[in-house]
Amino acid sequence: MADQAADVLLGRIRAEEWGLGARLPGETTLAAQLGVGRSTVREAIRQLSGRGVLSARQGAGVFVAALDVRDDWDAVLQRADIVSVIEARTAIESEAAALAAERRTANDLRAIRRALTVREQRRSDLEEHVDADLTFHRAIVVAAANPILTELFDGFTPRLRQTMIAMLRIRSAFGGAEDHAAHERLADAVRAGDAALAAGLSREHLASLKDGLR
Repeated sequence: MADQAADVLLGRIRAEEWGLGARLPGETTLAAQLGVGRSTVREAIRQLSGRGVLSARQGAGVFVAALDVRDDWDAVLQRADIVSVIEARTAIESEAAALAAERRTANDLRAIRRALTVREQRRSDLEEHVDADLTFHRAIVVAAANPILTELFDGFTPRLRQTMIAMLRIRSAFGGAEDHAAHERLADAVRAGDAALAAGLSREHLASLKDGLR
């Protein structure tokens, strides 16, 4: 029963009924929607948390950490060190930024701007900030209009999220003005249709993350 409930929840997450970083309804609501008991809901949430799709925060609720699960990728990414993950992310996101500058629609630009605004507002809570940051970067990847790039990015998200949270906790600083300004410049380059600048800014941002690990 819990496996079936987990599959239903995963299907709703894949359909983006709840976006990246969104809070799921409470156990009682989900139990009524799924037609199961609360203990079954808790077990389903535990399963999806273990697969990197959900993240439970004490006193806050359960949040979407990834829009899909990539079992094969998961094994690879768990073995990979974070520098390797950032290098692979750079390859994906820099190309996605260039394509987004060329292909973005008005809806894409609105989604990027909304995500940027939310990212700026989520500066007090580390996990919320990381979720908002990943939502922003995903909005740019989606604007590239290449489903394979989006799938690859989503495959990285659980590992990326865990590592970013751990890294920022060590650094004890996140969401600074200069960091946000760098994201604004990237959004502006995509909006302006400057593919070369967008790709360069994406590489520059991720290179700074990589340098911060040294």
